[in-house]
Amino acid sequence: MRGFIGTLAGTEFATSPLSNSRKGGLLGLAAATVALAPHTDPYLSVIVPPILHSFDDADSRVRYYACEALYNVAKLCHPAVTSHFAGVFDALCRLSADTDANVQNAAHLLDRLVKDIVTDSEDFEVDAFIPLLRERLQVANPFVRQLLVGWITVLDSAPDIDMLEFLPEFLDGLLNMLSDANREIRQQADAALSEFLAEVRTARGERPYG
Repeated sequence: MRGFIGTLAGTEFATSPLSNSRKGGLLGLAAATVALAPHTDPYLSVIVPPILHSFDDADSRVRYYACEALYNVAKLCHPAVTSHFAGVFDALCRLSADTDANVQNAAHLLDRLVKDIVTDSEDFEVDAFIPLLRERLQVANPFVRQLLVGWITVLDSAPDIDMLEFLPEFLDGLLNMLSDANREIRQQADAALSEFLAEVRTARGERPYG
């Protein structure tokens, strides 16, 4: 089966000059994931990389199918997909600023699913995520910034994750967003900073406000 999936993901489909063949390869990978359930995890190292590679495809339809394929894989495999989180998060950041609206919408759906998986997972390594976050906070693209603030907020609200511990790592990035030209980003950054301020005061035994 591993050899079949490798062929499906490799030269015959993923690198085909025909976009329909590349889309077919993505559909095939998603279908193979379903067929292998509940024994998919050992094959993720073969299934996920070619899907992530397809997010760089010049054809927006292929990028859309890649979003759909990864959504189906992630929904089925749940925690196991966190082992590929760095690549998935990088793809989400890029696709959130995609020039095609359909790809953007598909990326938003995928982003929500990955957030749910991460916050429910016991294997998610926050300390490995912080460098990825810090690096991308330098990006000025408004769509990427909204995605990043969303991740900070969601992780901070997770009961088993202490984002306050890592606040110095991304504080400058949030503060810089207060001067963003986009009002919504300024508001989201301000709300996140206000929440962290309340948490700091609570940790110090102070009243949250006043």
